[in-house]
Amino acid sequence: MARVFGSFLLLVLVFPATMATDPSPLQDFCVADLNGQVLVNGFTCKNPNLVQADDFYFGGLRMKGNTSNPVGSKVSTVFVEQLPGLNTLGIAMARVDYEPWGLNPPHFHPRATELFTVLKGTLEVGFVTSNPENRFITKVLQEGDVFVFPMRLVHFQRNIGNTSALAVSTLSSQNPGIVTIANAVFGSKPDISTDILAKAFQSTNDIIETLHLKF
Repeated sequence: MARVFGSFLLLVLVFPATMATDPSPLQDFCVADLNGQVLVNGFTCKNPNLVQADDFYFGGLRMKGNTSNPVGSKVSTVFVEQLPGLNTLGIAMARVDYEPWGLNPPHFHPRATELFTVLKGTLEVGFVTSNPENRFITKVLQEGDVFVFPMRLVHFQRNIGNTSALAVSTLSSQNPGIVTIANAVFGSKPDISTDILAKAFQSTNDIIETLHLKF
C-alpha cells in the first residue's frame, strides 16, 4: 500500500508539470510545413529529407524594432511562423525594444509562461494574479535581471529610463499567442456593444465610443 501511495504521489507531483508546456516531440524534429493543408494542433511536418539548415535559423533579431507607435515599444517575435524548426519543440522567443518611457501594454499569453531578461536599460515590470485577489506584483529591473510572468496572467513592461531599452523573452510554447487587453476589448471585430463595455468599466457610452475609435 505504501508503494502504491508513493507512486500515486509521484504522479500527482509530476503530472501538472508535464502539462505546463507543449507536448514532447516524438522524433528529432518536425519542421513546420507552413503551407500544409491538414489542420492539426500545430503544423504538419515537412518531409525530413527536404529539411535544410535554414529551417532552424532566423536572423531577424539583429535589428531594432520600429518603436514609432503610440506605446513606444515593438515586440519582434520568433514563433514557429518565423522559425519553422521550432515546431513541436515547445519554445519560442521575442525581442522587445522600448523608447524612453515606452510601454509594452498589459497583455497575456494564453499558452505560455514567459522568462524575461533585460539586456539594456531599466524596466518596470509587473503582473496581476487571478480573481478574486487580483494582487499586483511588480519590480524594477536592471540590465542582466530576469523576471518570470506565469502563464495566462496579465503583465506589462515599461521603460522608466531616459534612454532606449532592450529585452529578450523566452516562452514555453512554439506559438504562445498574445492577447493585448486594450486591443481585445476595444478593437474586436465586430465591436463589443458599447453599453456592455460602459457597464463593465463603469464608464459612459461616449468614453467607450472614443476608445473604440482609437483601437
